Amino acid sequence: MTMYDTLLQLPLFQGLCKDDFTSIIEKVKFHFHNIKAGKEFLKQGETNNKLVFLLDGEIGSQLHHSNNNYTLSEVHCAPFVIEPYSVFGMQTQYTATYKAVTDIKLLTIDKEYILSELNNYEIFRINYLNILSNRCQVLSRKLYDNQIGTLKEKFADFFLLRCTRSEGEKKLLITMEDLAKQINETRINVSKLLNELQNKQLIELKRKEIYIPAFEKLLEELSL
Repeated sequence: MTMYDTLLQLPLFQGLCKDDFTSIIEKVKFHFHNIKAGKEFLKQGETNNKLVFLLDGEIGSQLHHSNNNYTLSEVHCAPFVIEPYSVFGMQTQYTATYKAVTDIKLLTIDKEYILSELNNYEIFRINYLNILSNRCQVLSRKLYDNQIGTLKEKFADFFLLRCTRSEGEKKLLITMEDLAKQINETRINVSKLLNELQNKQLIELKRKEIYIPAFEKLLEELSL
């Protein structure tokens, strides 16, 4: 697969013609990085001043919320763009820490080139606006539905509100009491649900940990 074909898989470049892409390569400085499995490469709270694309491999994200006493981890596969919504706005910090799960290949583009060059291409502007708009719309729906409905729905909404993707591997570090508070339920009811889901092999329970091997299967079980 050529570099052109690889980059066209990325959401921000989809729809660009070859001539436009050739022009972009001539004007925009692309930085390529090879990172070994296990290495942390972006940290929660650091300033986001570039677009970061995962071209190959798998990465893990870890969001730590100290006020609500939980840590939520996800796994993301290539192709993937890391927090394009954090590049602009009042708070331009990464919302999670990122680590290579496998050996990975990254492409980064500095923020200055987004404004000076990439913004000149209508397809890129539309793709970027669609990503930002879709995220706003999804979060708006999630916030509206949060803590409404049955225990199963509230449990699923806890993850849906905080996760980047509605599929894949998730891990939540939290006590049963804190999870019950987060979804406005009793500890006993939460414990019953979690054990029921574990018996169906949809989650694995450890001390202060909930592991979900395939979130899409859990949502299917919860009929969401």
